[in-house]
Amino acid sequence: MDLIVSNNVVIIPTYNEKENVERMVRTVFSLEIPFDLLIIDDGSPDGTGEIVKTLQKEFSQKLHIIERRGKLGLGTAYITGFKWALDNDYDYIFEMDCDFSHNPEDLVRLHEACATKGADMAIGSRYVSGVNVVNWPMGRVLMSYFASVYVRMITGMPIQDATAGFKCYSKKVLQRINLDKIKFKGYAFQIEMKFTTWKLGFNIVEVPIIFTDRQEGTSKMNTGIFKEAFFGVIEMKIKSWFKKY
Repeated sequence: MDLIVSNNVVIIPTYNEKENVERMVRTVFSLEIPFDLLIIDDGSPDGTGEIVKTLQKEFSQKLHIIERRGKLGLGTAYITGFKWALDNDYDYIFEMDCDFSHNPEDLVRLHEACATKGADMAIGSRYVSGVNVVNWPMGRVLMSYFASVYVRMITGMPIQDATAGFKCYSKKVLQRINLDKIKFKGYAFQIEMKFTTWKLGFNIVEVPIIFTDRQEGTSKMNTGIFKEAFFGVIEMKIKSWFKKY
């Protein structure tokens, strides 16, 4: 096992991100706070995994990769990463996209929210201070915004950006969640993790960010992902009535 040199790890799932992955790796490692990186690559046919493995020669102690066979879902990628992070005793575990829609510099602000300001989960929020989304068509902005409104109505969670995928977890949150019981694999995974964290009574804060649509590569969003989220939220809420947290 490689030597761990930071108590922070950023988990980034990838599938066909050859245009972005090297720049992302170098950007994260240039930040003022040290972060390790764990790439979970789902067998990208474009060679994303090979790029990461080449970069490991330069960043051997802080760049890690888990390669999986085929697209197994965003949720399972993060669960794999969370378990790896806990096994390696990181204090703060981050999740973000590889396409620069999440600004890597905001990792520092999410870290500050948890490490110095007492949050158990910090969410990079598009909607906590207005609507901060750049380069999305208006239809997608409205769908995303009202998806969060819908989640708040059904679940009662006081979170403005319930579907956000840019987050920092304190280790104790992931230690408390039974990761094997997290059901959803797509868009709804992000909602389920926030809902479970909230039901467990942890302190969740939203840190305002500006979300910028990807410039390189292809979006993974599709109607099936939204469908899972729409019906999954209702199912999740009903099950919570009978579940002990």
